Amino acid sequence: MRGGAQAHLMEGEDGNFYVVKFTNNPQHRRILINEWLAGAFLRYLQIHVPDTAIIELTEDFVASNPDLYLSLGSKREPVPAGFHFGSRLAVHPDRVAIYDFLPDKLLGKVENRLDFLGILVFDKWVGNADSRQAVFFRARAKTWTPLKGESPARVGFFAHMIDHGFAFNGASWEFQDSPIQGLYFRTSVYDEVLSLDSFQPWLSMIENFPVEVIDTAWKQIPSVWVQEDGDQLERLLENLLKRRTRVGSLLSEARQKRTTAFVNWR
Repeated sequence: MRGGAQAHLMEGEDGNFYVVKFTNNPQHRRILINEWLAGAFLRYLQIHVPDTAIIELTEDFVASNPDLYLSLGSKREPVPAGFHFGSRLAVHPDRVAIYDFLPDKLLGKVENRLDFLGILVFDKWVGNADSRQAVFFRARAKTWTPLKGESPARVGFFAHMIDHGFAFNGASWEFQDSPIQGLYFRTSVYDEVLSLDSFQPWLSMIENFPVEVIDTAWKQIPSVWVQEDGDQLERLLENLLKRRTRVGSLLSEARQKRTTAFVNWR
């Protein structure tokens, strides 16, 4: 797969396909923790993201797949057996096309396009140091329940928000609040923003984000991902809780710095 983490697309024993990031990826094993936490938090916020899983690669599997490696300069770094992070594809890649780009005409018709407002609230909260990434696919909407609006019965395009490795500024585990970070490069997705209230209900959901959701996600993280970073991870999550009431001001700062991204915000 594209990207600095050098993730691989793999088929699991359950028949599903997963984008797998490895513990020894070039961006640091903390990226896996960021992905795991982000997935859990976004599901609580009812923003459409891939299901996540802990992927076990056995010694036999690694030994029998010589193409399973990471490229570090001119060297090949083998992937170790053990537990890695998996992000499940929502559709079968051989049967349904997955796009990382839609023209504006189609982008405005994405059934859950308001998720782009919710994910911006989230990205400001967690200090996502990357631009917003998303993929699109066609699906029947009866199983999709967007937080805003009724679920239509027709087939349409849906967006999945992906790639949260640079939440918490990646491996740095800190909050560098740049107003221009976390935005989707196709700013027409923000045309429905008229005021700060347009980011509801996600603003209120984050301001009242339950400690229990964070605690549950934290306890599910494999110890091999955490290693000696347990104390620092605890401090990171404590600081994250303290930021819950700052998100509105962070959004306002983004508007001030990127007025062209919010053309209808008055």
